[in-house]
Amino acid sequence: MPYLGAVMNKKITILLTALLSAAVLNSCGSVSGNTASHHKTKEEWDVSTVQHGKASWYSVKTNYGTRTASGERLSNTAATAAHKTLPMGTHVRVTNLANGKSEIVRITDRGPYTKGRIIDVTVGCAERLGFYSRGVVPVKVEVLDKKS
Repeated sequence: MPYLGAVMNKKITILLTALLSAAVLNSCGSVSGNTASHHKTKEEWDVSTVQHGKASWYSVKTNYGTRTASGERLSNTAATAAHKTLPMGTHVRVTNLANGKSEIVRITDRGPYTKGRIIDVTVGCAERLGFYSRGVVPVKVEVLDKKS
């Protein structure tokens, strides 16, 4: 009989672990693969200006560290970007014109410093926009303002 009790305790432990894991995963279920989901939707923004040009990506390694011009830490997976002139904290929608994918990012850094490029997004953003392997793509950058 003691053996049966040990087996039951083990099964209960496994069941509780599975239930707890499912609860934890379910609580993360609202986070989608598109990090723009935590930003306002397209309908909640006004587009103030539109720019067309080329986008590239950068990372902690290519930035030689984690500090950005805004003082924030650079994260390879964040929905952030570098722009030469837009104010820090500005939200922009970057659309990859080669495949139509878009993401809303926040300006936290300065750059790019290569002629012809208008924005550098993080490497994670480049992956989500589908141009990591290409490195540089034509994009549309829409500067967003909160709708009043």
